[in-house]
Amino acid sequence: MELRNLELFVHLSQSLHFGRTADAMAVSPSTLSRAIQRLEQEVGCELLVRDNRSVALTPAGQQLQQFAEGWLAEWQQLRDQLRHNDGPLQGRLRLFCSVTASYFLLPDILARFRTRYPQLELRLETGDPALAIDKVLNEETDLAIAARPDALPAKLEFIRLQTVPLVFIAPRIPCLANELLQQSPADWSRIPVILPEQGVARKRTNQWFRNKGINPHVYAEVAGNEAIVGMVALGCGVALVPAAVIRHSPMADKIQRLAVTPDLKPFEVGVCLLKRRLDDPLIRAFHQIALQQANPESP
Repeated sequence: MELRNLELFVHLSQSLHFGRTADAMAVSPSTLSRAIQRLEQEVGCELLVRDNRSVALTPAGQQLQQFAEGWLAEWQQLRDQLRHNDGPLQGRLRLFCSVTASYFLLPDILARFRTRYPQLELRLETGDPALAIDKVLNEETDLAIAARPDALPAKLEFIRLQTVPLVFIAPRIPCLANELLQQSPADWSRIPVILPEQGVARKRTNQWFRNKGINPHVYAEVAGNEAIVGMVALGCGVALVPAAVIRHSPMADKIQRLAVTPDLKPFEVGVCLLKRRLDDPLIRAFHQIALQQANPESP
């Protein structure tokens, strides 16, 4: 029985989704399917019941899940001890962050990390920051740079790196949004608004409009702040985005900030991970670097 096949099975038994497990474990769906088939051949029975819409564990699958989780945990602990005793820390970490975070937060942390642990490998995935927390909770990544939600799940550790303001932005070019904004007072119920699909910025935008008693005219819902800035620059509407995204956007000269009341509550951006994974030496190493980045005066 191959170790890798067991690892794939354990992740799949938790996610119950072939696509998510394939992405998280960096294999193709066909490779994942073959690994499960080989396990079923080895144990001589069906481990999963699957159709086009769902995946469920059979009783045998539940038994193997319990065995494999315990065995893999013991193997991980032994491997970590051997690595620690035998020389420099080695292995691979998966990190998820937005494109903008990879510009303005990640370089300093990685510089410290690579200097101290040159033999550790980092697998970086960039994407919509609204997905970061769920990716950590679902163990699709080991660590993430994320916006702290208003209600942080108890199982998560969060290290604040920066506090980032949220700002409304509008296009500089003549367009419908600017025509409506120039009216006094501006009719926000008619101004096209571009919203993030989910995440902290979406919740803050919704709350701002609720506080104003406005039912906004939603032009589009978009995944990723960088794409939102691009749409605003093209004249599609106005949007609420983190100020850091504007500072690092090639479209910054094509948008303008709007002065609005009430002021928008900023949010915290930092490193997020599962608390229970702090026993992993690789996770703990990155955690220590993040703490030093957050508190540069600490030893």
